[in-house]
Amino acid sequence: MTQQITNEPNSAREQIRQTRIQKLADLADKGVNPYPYSFDKNTDAADLQEKYKDLEPGVETEDEYSVAGRVMAIRNTGMFIDLMDSTGKIQIFSHKENLPEEQMKILKLVDIGDIVGFTGTIRRTPRGELSIKTTALKMLSKSLLPLPEKHHGLTDTETRYRQRYVDLIVNEDVRKTFKARSMIIQKIREYLAKEGFMEVETPTLQTMASGANARPFTTHHNALEMDLTLRIALELYLKRLIVGGVSERVFEIGKCFRNEGIDTRHNPEFTMIELYQAYADYNDMMNLTENMVAYVAQEVLGTMKIKYGEHEIDLTPPWDRKTMLGSIKEATGIDFLEIYSPQQAIETARKLNVHVEDTMNWGQVVEAVFEEKIEPGLIQPCHIIDYPREISPLAKVHRDNERLTERFETRVNGWEIANAFSELTDPIDQRMRFEAQAQAKANGDEEAMDIDEDFICALEYGMPPTGGMGMGIDRLVMLLTDSPSIRDVIAFPTLKKRS
Repeated sequence: MTQQITNEPNSAREQIRQTRIQKLADLADKGVNPYPYSFDKNTDAADLQEKYKDLEPGVETEDEYSVAGRVMAIRNTGMFIDLMDSTGKIQIFSHKENLPEEQMKILKLVDIGDIVGFTGTIRRTPRGELSIKTTALKMLSKSLLPLPEKHHGLTDTETRYRQRYVDLIVNEDVRKTFKARSMIIQKIREYLAKEGFMEVETPTLQTMASGANARPFTTHHNALEMDLTLRIALELYLKRLIVGGVSERVFEIGKCFRNEGIDTRHNPEFTMIELYQAYADYNDMMNLTENMVAYVAQEVLGTMKIKYGEHEIDLTPPWDRKTMLGSIKEATGIDFLEIYSPQQAIETARKLNVHVEDTMNWGQVVEAVFEEKIEPGLIQPCHIIDYPREISPLAKVHRDNERLTERFETRVNGWEIANAFSELTDPIDQRMRFEAQAQAKANGDEEAMDIDEDFICALEYGMPPTGGMGMGIDRLVMLLTDSPSIRDVIAFPTLKKRS
């Protein structure tokens, strides 16, 4: 249950709050604004720790600085304060010999959780703690609610996700995760810029769900009197830009929305990167995917060998490549390429104890068998290539087998982290694939795509051979930060409304 302020007069939490509200009044009596407009901060904890790392114990300097942050600990009635900013911690040393009487009175009104600015000189205590010997302080924001108890912290998962701001205050590992997320996205952009990709933006509100098989969120635009969907993928508008020739290489990092279930790897709102490269195919996308991930890992973590849970995973290229049908045959002895009818495929899957529906086509059955029998064991990174045509409506037919497509999904730790194609550029074939999707939707498949007439029109103007790849940023962050749940890497995950 999320921690809530209670109105019970004997509540310890409410008593603390009322005491701090009284301190607000005390500050006002002293002419102090507890919520001022600004503070002239000129350094931070990490910079000071680095600059004075060689300062000997017991040595004082005349170097004066102003720092600001949140009070995390108070010792000896305020003589020693642990101040935390976004870069780390530094100790504040306050003494009546250095701090005017009026300032000492304000110091007595400081609580753990308050945001305070301090000005003073640098010293290292005889015990070796770098400190600011403060000569002035300024209340910057009075905290009315207590932070979680120091030794137990904020451990309740529900509260951590609902009150991420508190989670970030008290859990250093959480702060590190979100700083890593920012760096991962930065390094993806850096890598793609070096490869000549142009970053673009495409609509979030769309007239139809397209670019993936997924159930969309729908909304209504009052002025236009029309229904719209939140995008489920970035794909089709990016391809329109390839048709238009704005660049031969484009990418977008953006939010997508799918009205589907929630678990440790799925959130209704998530972040994707999709990229498209003209005159390339899925072989080029395999090379790009593994090189990009390896680059990001090396830049962010300093290594391509990472730990996730109990596994050590080596991201060093090149990664293994396995066909979907070949991996099934290797594991089960069954060659689904020798099976042509959906019914025979269904019967075969059931003999393997794989749950399949009577309405599934051949490709859907193959995918179900793969996900059940093969996927969980794919710990080291590999590209699973050559997917059935029925489940790949936007991919080119395989140049060697018309039942398959030139599509791959990258698997690491048993997860899909990337999906890529030799993109379908034939408008007539694309129309037939869309029509098959529309029929599936009419038969009850809520995740099937609609026919996007404008996209077909774009293809009819001519789209060059193109390779495309999509990757879930959240899963990549999970992998590189050893995070067990997607909620651990999304600052504000979607949660059920409190009852």
